[in-house]
Amino acid sequence: MSTMESLTPHTEVRVAVGRCVRTLTTSTDNKEIITAFQTLHSYLDEGPGSSTSPVQRAEFRKAHYTRTLQFLISSINADWLRLLTAAQRVELWDGLFLRGPPEQALLVLMEGIGTLRPSTSLDHLVSLTETFLRSGRLADLLWNHCLEAGPSDSPQLRETLLGRLAALPDLTANRLHPNNKPLFLPQQYYPLLAAEMLTALERTCQALRDGKDCSLTFVAQTLGKVCIQGHSGSVLAVMAPRLSVCTRSDMVWQRVCWKLLQNVPERWLESVLTGLVQAVSGPDALGRIIGNLVLKNKKAQFVITHKLLLLQYKYETRVLRILLGYLAADRERRLLVIQVLRSLCQAWANPSAVRHTPLEQQLYVSKALLLCVGLLNDSELQELRSELLQCMLGGMQSHLDSSVVRVRRMGMVVGECLSSRMDINGTKLKFEYEQDEETQELLSLMTPLTDDEPEPESVNGVHSPQEATQDKSSQNNSVHQPPKTAPDSDLDSDDELTPYDMSGDQEMSQASPPRYLRDCLEAFISSEDPVRVELSLRAAEGLVRKNVFTAREISVQLTKVLLHMEDKYNIVGFLILRQATMVALTVTDCIPVTQYLTTEFYSLNYSLRQRLDILEVLAMSAQELSQPITDKGNPSKGITPIAELTPYPGDNPVHWRQVVERRIQSKTKRLSKGATQPPAKVTPNRYAPVAGHFFFPLLRSYDRPQVTFDLLGSDHLVLGRLIHTLGLLMHLAVNAPVASQMGCALLDFVWVVRYHVDQMVRRGVLFAVCSVFLSMPSHSLLVDLSDQLFETRTWLADVAEGDPDADCRNLAVQSLVLLDKNLKKQLDPQALDLQS
Repeated sequence: MSTMESLTPHTEVRVAVGRCVRTLTTSTDNKEIITAFQTLHSYLDEGPGSSTSPVQRAEFRKAHYTRTLQFLISSINADWLRLLTAAQRVELWDGLFLRGPPEQALLVLMEGIGTLRPSTSLDHLVSLTETFLRSGRLADLLWNHCLEAGPSDSPQLRETLLGRLAALPDLTANRLHPNNKPLFLPQQYYPLLAAEMLTALERTCQALRDGKDCSLTFVAQTLGKVCIQGHSGSVLAVMAPRLSVCTRSDMVWQRVCWKLLQNVPERWLESVLTGLVQAVSGPDALGRIIGNLVLKNKKAQFVITHKLLLLQYKYETRVLRILLGYLAADRERRLLVIQVLRSLCQAWANPSAVRHTPLEQQLYVSKALLLCVGLLNDSELQELRSELLQCMLGGMQSHLDSSVVRVRRMGMVVGECLSSRMDINGTKLKFEYEQDEETQELLSLMTPLTDDEPEPESVNGVHSPQEATQDKSSQNNSVHQPPKTAPDSDLDSDDELTPYDMSGDQEMSQASPPRYLRDCLEAFISSEDPVRVELSLRAAEGLVRKNVFTAREISVQLTKVLLHMEDKYNIVGFLILRQATMVALTVTDCIPVTQYLTTEFYSLNYSLRQRLDILEVLAMSAQELSQPITDKGNPSKGITPIAELTPYPGDNPVHWRQVVERRIQSKTKRLSKGATQPPAKVTPNRYAPVAGHFFFPLLRSYDRPQVTFDLLGSDHLVLGRLIHTLGLLMHLAVNAPVASQMGCALLDFVWVVRYHVDQMVRRGVLFAVCSVFLSMPSHSLLVDLSDQLFETRTWLADVAEGDPDADCRNLAVQSLVLLDKNLKKQLDPQALDLQS
């Protein structure tokens, strides 16, 4: 009998709920339907005047609430629902969804939205879900799970609830598109969810002050789930500023934040920390929110001290300042700063990392290294002096050996900063490099910023607006005020005279420029007079182009002298003048000079600078030879022919019909317009007959290391420039008879070094491949390179996907596009018909 009595409340609830369901299903009386709804509402009333006992209310919430809501949604189109007025429907039907356990109501609402077809019933359910979200039911849901006496759900049910909370915009978009509600969009929903989480945390803080126990597990899981799905930015942009303010002077808030982060599952912790370091205002705020989590959680320590500093490089410099400032702000965490510094030194000085990692990542590591060194105190700096010195020397050598200008400049700047910070015997390194935004930012990282640092406008010394106005007016007066004349000057004679502009005047030289090319050669060989040498160098190019026959007689000898000539007298523009003269000689007497230069490129006892000069002269000469010849019949752009100045004899005006026609032409807009000028005169390509003399000798001895020159070894700078020059020579040989042979030879050459460690060499290889695909005829690609095309295409696809250098990836994509275009043109029969 006692067992029956203990089961009586549960039985009563089951019987009462069943009676209400039958009434709603079968009754057509408005009063009976309202009574049934009121009975169901009585199990949700928590007030002192409730007609149900706590045991009955708990039983209804646990066993019958979800089924009741599912019944209401399944009968949303029933006739009995129309017996209620709009106000009664909102109070009775909607009220059951808004007053019960929020987690069950949310799950049933989302299930109903997923099952109902587009109709007014679905619109009503969507509107009810909006009301559910706007009325703070999400905060109630989270708070119920914060209480120790919260709902005891299964892991499967909790996982389902987390999925609905985190992915509600996606679920509603899939079902309601294109009629989705603005509240369900990620831009509005996730900030709302963040605000509801803050409300739950605030209630938790108040409960802790009142002596109640709370659990933050579900809130932490919700935060982690949302962040791992890619919405950490919108959520933490709302939460981080509020948490930063609340934790500034409230230890309870700090405890709650620390516990919240500790309860985030490890598989989601990285996304939370990554979003948090980007959302906080500074290292102090990060320290207040996460505390010493980096010391207690191995995953957090790995993310903060390794992954965000060494593996990922997409973040701004501000994130690096926050991370390293957070580690250095606490005495217990400061040991991690030294650990991080050692890792950064090892990464920055690693030659393999300099060669194989993207340039952006190298810049990111350099910034982190300088910031970390700037945070060291004197005792730590003394302890790590030897390691920093080893890092500086090894890293500078690795960076200065690179053929990329930005990498070398990066090594110089970091070396200067490290040497100035260590102050070894008062000596500091100083390099000459071009200042740009990147170098200035690196130099500024050695001075750590603080939260209280004043803005540049607020420091002392700034004038008031009145003072600034006075200063500006005084400056204007000083600029426009005419110069005062001396008292004893002759005012009558000087006032009306305008002074000559002598800013462009140059000092007259007593020596005259040479008139003959042999005089220039003699001055280069034997003269010790700086003025004579400079005048000869400035006049040499013009004399070569004017005196073609004389230039051909001494072309090789003069080229040899210029190639070995040094700037002993600091002549302004020496390299440009020397290069222009050598280009003029190569264009004037092409084959002998080209044979000499290509032979000397692989000879002994030449510096790398001289070999690079040879390649530059060959490339510029080929470019000039490939351009059309300008003669008297086709004057150059800079000279206006006399016939254009006087189209008609005499000074007679142009006929009025031509004036009108010209005005009409200038005012009329046309989609297409025919040729209004005669076609350009056809001129022969001077480069095509001699392209082989430029190209093939450079492929002759590349695999024979000399005493002072190892092209396939350490001299990768020259190798990259050589391949780029060969690609340019190939590109200029388009439509030349020898283009097919040049393309096959170039592809065979670059195939050997396609996986070179230096990125400049790989860029040159890809540029050469692009030149082959651009310059070789399509049928020659299929006939002469049929065995290599498939392997080349596979290699290009691998480079486009996995090469660390962005330029290499872009060039590989362009090469693939060119190759596919040529193959499609050659293999498509319709294209062949159109071409024919």
